[in-house]
Amino acid sequence: MPELAAHVREVPVNQIREITEAAWSTPGAIVLSIGEPGFALPRHILDAGIACLDRDETNYTPNAGIPALREAFADRFRAHNQVDIGAERVYVVDGAQQGLHFAMSLLLSPGDEILIPNPGYPTFAMTSHLLHAVPVQYPLYPEHEFQPRIEDIEALITPRTKVLVLNSPSNPLGAVICEETTRELVELAVKHDLWIISDECYEAFTFDVPHTSPARFDSAVPGEARVFTSLTLSKTYGLTGLRIGALICPPGLERKMNNVMEAIVSCVASPSQYAAVAALTGPQDYVDTAREHYRSNRDAASAVLAQKGIPFLGAQGAFYLWADVSHVSGGDVRAWVRTFLADSGVAVAPGTAFGSIGEGWIRIALCGDQQQLLDGVGRLPART
Repeated sequence: MPELAAHVREVPVNQIREITEAAWSTPGAIVLSIGEPGFALPRHILDAGIACLDRDETNYTPNAGIPALREAFADRFRAHNQVDIGAERVYVVDGAQQGLHFAMSLLLSPGDEILIPNPGYPTFAMTSHLLHAVPVQYPLYPEHEFQPRIEDIEALITPRTKVLVLNSPSNPLGAVICEETTRELVELAVKHDLWIISDECYEAFTFDVPHTSPARFDSAVPGEARVFTSLTLSKTYGLTGLRIGALICPPGLERKMNNVMEAIVSCVASPSQYAAVAALTGPQDYVDTAREHYRSNRDAASAVLAQKGIPFLGAQGAFYLWADVSHVSGGDVRAWVRTFLADSGVAVAPGTAFGSIGEGWIRIALCGDQQQLLDGVGRLPART
């Protein structure tokens, strides 16, 4: 049979899925390798999606989404980020991953370079490859608390660099970029005339530090603005299977956005959109409860790691712990997590799923049952 395209053959394996699927086929395994919120969906959200089906509102919606949902996303973004945006800049997407693909499709030509974090979410590189672009990893070093440094990023910029990807709160690190650094990163993009794609999937979950969107420092003038913001309700409200998010674009790009949206997905399923309106405009108890659950799990798991002498990054946001198991992983953490699953029945994500700097580290998901979490973390080998 004919070969697949070269750029598809080069897409790396997603090591998170690799270990998680192995765990799903292991009876009784404790799965700490994937970020799946574990709370039941609030009834008013379910009812809104069901009502949409009951009234047979199952036709195409506008490319950009139903007006009520675009306005609800804009309202939330204005309230949380002090950014004056209108609903016309909001495009409803089929989950954050489709939003990232959408943004990269708009901005990258074959051979263009895109700066992505290392460690960083693996689909940043995977999606770049699918678009014939070149992902260039900028380092986030342990000795700097895994925070981006302007000098490290600027050293990688070439005439082919077109996009800078930022992710705060970070998956996998739980790190949050402070306001001053966020401003400096936007200034760096202006200096080198780069676009910014800001992945803010976990913006609802920070602990004792504020979330700062790069959009706060973006120009409001068409032709000068450069920040695309990717949002999702998957993590915020536990709507992972409904596939609903938003991409907020700079002003002046609305017509181009509609054209590209038509070519990628046309529109998002209407029941998911109405469920999302209910999530954004209804009671926010789910978000508050989830945030406190993740904080409690973070504190409890951190205490176990500290007792075992295992170094870790104190999570400021998201719902992950980033832990150093180099004392047992033998320089191949991807192989070690498979052995750990077979020997202990616990699945954690290997740090190399997120980049070369992740060697020797693991990501522990904090979103499930606390007792299971503590049982799983308790099986990690102590550092002696």
